[in-house]
Amino acid sequence: MDDQNKNLLIATALSFAIILGWFVLFPPPETAVDPENALPPASDTASPTIAATPEAAQDGTAATTQSAPPEIADAPRVPIETESLIGSISLAGGRIDDLSLKNYRLTTDKNSDIVHLLNPVGSEAPYYAVFGWAPGGGLGVDDVPSVMTPWTLESGETLSPDSPVTLRWESPSGITYRRQIEVDDEYMFNITQSIENTTENTLSAAPYGLIARHGEPQDLKNFFILHEGVVAMADGTLSEIDYDDMTDFAVVPSQGARAEVTQVSENGWIGFTDHYWMTTVIPQTNTPYRQVAKYNQASNIYQTEVVQSTLTIAPGQTQQVQTQLFAGAKEWETIRDYQESGVDRFIDSIDWGWFFFLTKPIFWLLHHLNQLIGNMGWSIIALTLIIKALLFPLAYKSYVSMAKMKELQPEMEKIKERAGDDRQKLQQEMMEMYKKEKVNPASGCLPILMQIPIFFSLYKVIFVTLELRHAPWLGPFQDLSSPDPTSIFNFFGLFPWPAPEAGTILALIFIGILPLLLGISMWLQQKLNPAPTDPTQAMIFAWMPWVFMFMLGGFASGLVVYWIANNTITFTQQYLIMRSQGYKPDVFGNIKSSVKPRAKTGKK
Repeated sequence: MDDQNKNLLIATALSFAIILGWFVLFPPPETAVDPENALPPASDTASPTIAATPEAAQDGTAATTQSAPPEIADAPRVPIETESLIGSISLAGGRIDDLSLKNYRLTTDKNSDIVHLLNPVGSEAPYYAVFGWAPGGGLGVDDVPSVMTPWTLESGETLSPDSPVTLRWESPSGITYRRQIEVDDEYMFNITQSIENTTENTLSAAPYGLIARHGEPQDLKNFFILHEGVVAMADGTLSEIDYDDMTDFAVVPSQGARAEVTQVSENGWIGFTDHYWMTTVIPQTNTPYRQVAKYNQASNIYQTEVVQSTLTIAPGQTQQVQTQLFAGAKEWETIRDYQESGVDRFIDSIDWGWFFFLTKPIFWLLHHLNQLIGNMGWSIIALTLIIKALLFPLAYKSYVSMAKMKELQPEMEKIKERAGDDRQKLQQEMMEMYKKEKVNPASGCLPILMQIPIFFSLYKVIFVTLELRHAPWLGPFQDLSSPDPTSIFNFFGLFPWPAPEAGTILALIFIGILPLLLGISMWLQQKLNPAPTDPTQAMIFAWMPWVFMFMLGGFASGLVVYWIANNTITFTQQYLIMRSQGYKPDVFGNIKSSVKPRAKTGKK
């Protein structure tokens, strides 16, 4: 076998081994959602547990979860209505605990339920945000509002971008607390908490904001490529903590739970991130605060907290502090705008992964192409063209070298005849010829190997970013983040019976249109060169496209679109460059020879 085929075989085999290993170790997760479980039903438990508040852990005493009274589910509510959100605030604790995303549905069906983000205590999966004050000097636990304090609505009726609401509570000692809540057109709440000291004593208290999640999310993917759990920024350092890791925290006595406490000197935020949604508490910028991620094993509650610096309130004085809450979809443009308005490094809340230096620019380019073209499928193909254009100088040198190797084939055969079984002489003369003709036999590997990090980075972008979720292309391909919905089983929809369910063995066998086109494009690319003379190597080459075809059939269809476009462009580039160098690839001749039965040899 000549060096050209050998290099191509090595590069292709290496790519195959890496992708196969990735596929076996980290198979794509099942993404099916049961619409009936979109909004968790109410629990039958009369007194459900509720999150521990920071004030319960002061002075080294143990924090415990509290038992919510039965009437908590019947507490009055304040409606939330914006262009993006719909929900309500419970006056029991003033909790933001009922929130849905109006612009996102569970499936591509326009009649499916909208996505529910936050759920109240008493539902199957409570998930909510609470704000308050941790008591300091001059204040007891009863002098500050808790997660169950009965607030009253002082002003406003429905929380909307043009209509903030104000909640009011007066402690038994006469201290007045107010909480003004504002919301913008997207997903950011602004909470202004004030404390009015009507006593004759100097008081001190620390404002806090917490997010509590009872149990792990029901739709947790547990997929290596995706982070789900705590996401936090502390003075420029990003932290990502999985739910499993939170259960392994050391017990912190002052927190009364397994916890990880971080002192932040200036800027940061902390919360929970899902696949496409996120809730995050953001304290005032350029102020120190305590950042806590903790897990209470007894109640199975995951919790993140922001406890800001203690404020001193003199008699007759009023102190206030502002905190932000992001609760919504991880839209790149929206999060970028919040970052530009002052939320430190907020764009890093999107899981860009280890190869962020590739995933960030790839997504940026794909996003702007989609804005220009208006179709994510064609944008992926346009992205492929741009990537191939950027890699063209490298590809040109490689294909020119491959063409020269073809021209040198007769001379290589002569060297082999002269060297005979002398491997050292053969290697020496080959190297002298390469040096004289200025040919690099290893250059044929580079274009294929360069595609590996790009492939994985694009896979990350397609799987993780919200903009690819339910992104349509054409025909049956209405969600490029999901596998090809077509199947040979029903002849791509022409027969009346349904295709096999995604993730099953039948779905793997009866592939769709896109994987089939992928296999054909790889097969045609191989036919630019004659098959290796060695039977074993020829067999490997013959099977490679079809193995890739079945292996990648379960991947996101957007990724398969990229691979097909990449193979097509590569075939065209290589064909034209090799012809420009005086070598005309015999594609049809190579196809005929590959299907023609091999002549039998041997003595009778």
